[in-house]
Amino acid sequence: MIPMIVVLMGVSGSGKTTIGTLLAQREGAVFADGDDYHPLTNKEKMKAGQPLNDEDREPWLERLNVLLREWLETGKSGVLACSALKEKYREILSAHTPKGSVQFVLLEGSKELIASRLAHRNHEFMNPGLLDSQFKTLEDPGDALRVKNDRTPDEVVTEILTKLKK
Repeated sequence: MIPMIVVLMGVSGSGKTTIGTLLAQREGAVFADGDDYHPLTNKEKMKAGQPLNDEDREPWLERLNVLLREWLETGKSGVLACSALKEKYREILSAHTPKGSVQFVLLEGSKELIASRLAHRNHEFMNPGLLDSQFKTLEDPGDALRVKNDRTPDEVVTEILTKLKK
């Protein structure tokens, strides 16, 4: 079986962890939350309401790239939750992997829907005040599958799996 590597991307509150966990369970894949790999300095900066810059993100993205390559090298399917807001971030994530081995899936939702989710969740370091900066930073991923996350997690995962198998 060829490993499936999916990067669920989108702004904070778009549902990456919830959908990613369920997707990995349904596919018997490994799940990793990119947030768990941030260095402490990045977490402290975000907790203080300061957006990360490219220099903050680069070592973090390179570490996630190593993780994806490890999955591929060991034949594991995996799902990574990672904002991957800019094209150059997605390029770092998929660097040194076989073409087409990493599939990006953009979880979309209105700013109002996502803001209401953030208001009702307690995140270790993501400050809800950073949502505007995340929407401004998001560069349209032309090659990503796009899925609206405005239904139940089961329905969203079913749509992702249907689109992945096309």
